[in-house]
Amino acid sequence: MPVPSSAPTEHKLLRDTVRQKIHEAIMDGTLEPGERLNDDELIAWLGVSRTPIREALSQLARAGLIEMAPNRYTRVTTPDPAQVVEAMQTLGVLFGGVVRLAVPRLSPAARKRILSALDATIAELEAHDVPAVNRDALGVFARYVDECGNADLQRVCRDTMDGLAFRLRLPDLDQLVDWDRMTEDFRRLRTATADGDNVGAELATEAIHLLPGEKR
Repeated sequence: MPVPSSAPTEHKLLRDTVRQKIHEAIMDGTLEPGERLNDDELIAWLGVSRTPIREALSQLARAGLIEMAPNRYTRVTTPDPAQVVEAMQTLGVLFGGVVRLAVPRLSPAARKRILSALDATIAELEAHDVPAVNRDALGVFARYVDECGNADLQRVCRDTMDGLAFRLRLPDLDQLVDWDRMTEDFRRLRTATADGDNVGAELATEAIHLLPGEKR
């Protein structure tokens, strides 16, 4: 039978594996913000040739997790406080639609998992545990992404949300946003999700991410 031209090649699979490993190391803090990435060290760590590493790094740069300057440096992105509002609002545009689609579709088991994740994040917010919120809040919305039922939107979110969320990983994030209001908006999101109120959940999500709209 004819072989589809789009069939994945071993090279593509290798590149994707390399990208995933570097991505995980950035997101879990093994590779720290600002850390330089040396090709030879990556080759020794990952056991692959230079080509899939450079391709993977280019993809991570497009996602916002890597900064590259030809003949100067390749390094993990360093979050900039000046970009917090822009990054949050971009996430809000994406996640608002995701939540509106997901909430009516939630099975009892999926709703229970999301409510449990929200409870954990709300407790972290109440404790002003900034590192924990930086680590866990994205995972809450990733659960809505999994349940939204729109493959195109899921693909866009998965391609962009980690890079945007990484820009929010600042130790003083609670000083850069209205932390108490964000905590209250997460509580609103929990209530709306529990009640199956997708419009209320969307509005709460947009408020969490600093999108203007509701008069408070």
